[in-house]
Amino acid sequence: MLDDRKRKVLQAIVEEYINTAEPVSSNALISKYDLQCSSATIRNEMADLEKRGLLDKMHTSSGRIPSAKGYRYYVDELLKDDNISLEEVKYISDKLETKVSEIEELTKITANTISEITHYTTVTIGPKAAEQIIKEIKFVLLGARMLLAVIMTDSGMVKETIIKFDEDITEKQVETINYMFNNKLKDQPIETINKPLEEYLYQEMADMVKVIKPILEQIKKVLFSEEEIHMQGTRRELDLPEFNSLQVAKNFMNILDEKELIADMLNSGFAEDINVYIGGEDEKEELKDFSVVTFKHKVGNKDMGTIGIIGPKRMDYSKVISVMKYISKKLNGENKEG
Repeated sequence: MLDDRKRKVLQAIVEEYINTAEPVSSNALISKYDLQCSSATIRNEMADLEKRGLLDKMHTSSGRIPSAKGYRYYVDELLKDDNISLEEVKYISDKLETKVSEIEELTKITANTISEITHYTTVTIGPKAAEQIIKEIKFVLLGARMLLAVIMTDSGMVKETIIKFDEDITEKQVETINYMFNNKLKDQPIETINKPLEEYLYQEMADMVKVIKPILEQIKKVLFSEEEIHMQGTRRELDLPEFNSLQVAKNFMNILDEKELIADMLNSGFAEDINVYIGGEDEKEELKDFSVVTFKHKVGNKDMGTIGIIGPKRMDYSKVISVMKYISKKLNGENKEG
């Protein structure tokens, strides 16, 4: 545990480094922060915080920067999550009141809003398809051998796919397919579209096997395809001083290219609304220079996926978490400001 003075010194160093990206000296703390102690006392406190592993000393400067352990202490013990202005509150409210027809569209608007305010890269991933409930499947004949399938789920997800056939199909067959699929699949988990159902459908409608099989294969393909990951704000983030290092910039772009790493990162959150991962805390070497903040995007108790921020360890955690908490409230219909 740190005493009150050490806590104030550590908080000041973290926030000063977030603002300037420069190692923090005792003189900078004396001139900008009301710590009510001498420069010598602050130097002693900084030395002690360094011994505890909360600060790192730069070789080219007498100043210190926070270590991964220091950032963790700041996030867990010192951070204030009300760092959001009235202008930002109004901007978020206006953006999220945009009328959308699909949940994916709302998620993209949310991610873009977070990125615009924080200037960090935002990534999103939708809810797992297997956990959703089918509300309706609709088939529309586009031509003699072409069928449009529209699948809607309880989360608001809408997927469309076109199925092509080697033989002509009729409107009557389409009517039968619409009835059959909705009768058997409506209000059922997507997982229901599986082998036992195929066997049942083949036995029940033996004369329509050639129509049903490509439909099932195409629906499963579109529903169980690789999770879609969207990104916003990468260009803005590359203007940060950390990316003056070619190696750091290269590592960052490599992370964004590794869809499996991002999906694993977004899906590994705990039950809490917001999770913070600071570079160096896990075994992922690629993330050693970066921090990730994620939150579960929910409407009521329904999981709508995950939204995450990727930025340098010098991330403005207070701003990011404040924005995420406010947006989470707005998405859940809680009209609380700040």
